Amino acid sequence: MSAPGPAGRSRPEPSPADPAKPLAGRAALVTGAGQGVGQGIALALADAGANVVVAGRTLSKVVDTADIINGRGGHAVPLECDVADPEQVTRTVDATVEALGALQILVNNAQWAPMGKLLDVTDKAFDLGFRTGPLAVLRFMRAAHEHLRDGGVIVNLGSGSALRPDPVGLGAYAAVKDAICVMTRAAAVEWGPDGIRANTILPFAQSPGMDWYEEHVPDQYEQVLAEVPLGRVGDCELDIGRAVVFLCSPAASYLTGSSLMVDGGQTYLR
Repeated sequence: MSAPGPAGRSRPEPSPADPAKPLAGRAALVTGAGQGVGQGIALALADAGANVVVAGRTLSKVVDTADIINGRGGHAVPLECDVADPEQVTRTVDATVEALGALQILVNNAQWAPMGKLLDVTDKAFDLGFRTGPLAVLRFMRAAHEHLRDGGVIVNLGSGSALRPDPVGLGAYAAVKDAICVMTRAAAVEWGPDGIRANTILPFAQSPGMDWYEEHVPDQYEQVLAEVPLGRVGDCELDIGRAVVFLCSPAASYLTGSSLMVDGGQTYLR
């Protein structure tokens, strides 16, 4: 945790006592942690020493994630949470602090994806994408703000689809994800004096959705894969999760307000 500096500014975070456990003793909350990228992030945070609340809409899935972490010798608590419900957002943050004694890392991963071309995406789908995406992220960040002061870290999930020059079929999804990037930047600027860092990652990972894509439309999957300079899809834990560990660690104590592409070079910002 950063020590407060002059005029409310934070000082560089000290190096961890155990470099292999840079997040030892830190308390983390990960939403959408029952599968895919969210699960991978939760596993990586726990491997780095954090105590983790794994939250998700389907309790059985987050229980499975918690069982994996606890089976590895970590500490995880599963919580059921529908991020579209504002009361459940507040309750989940409060329950995290009660279960872990603190909250120093917030990872907003849960998201309903409104997919399809603009003429096909329904108002209902777009509204749900917005409520589970940027609106839920805003609610979680505000609910967690006081707990994150003086050394807390926020990592939100964006998407490289918002950077594509041809987001055909991805327009609504890219729109809600881009809104998350903008709010993350705002949080970094507004809450930097409070000692809170906030960054966005834009991952490309072998999630359940990507598994479906590979199985049912293999030609398109191979075409997308061909656009990745490193020639592979990222692993949810080893690639995406470890990037989040870095962002939450003292090694990244001067990094905030950024969007980090974790996608093997598929997209870029100039």
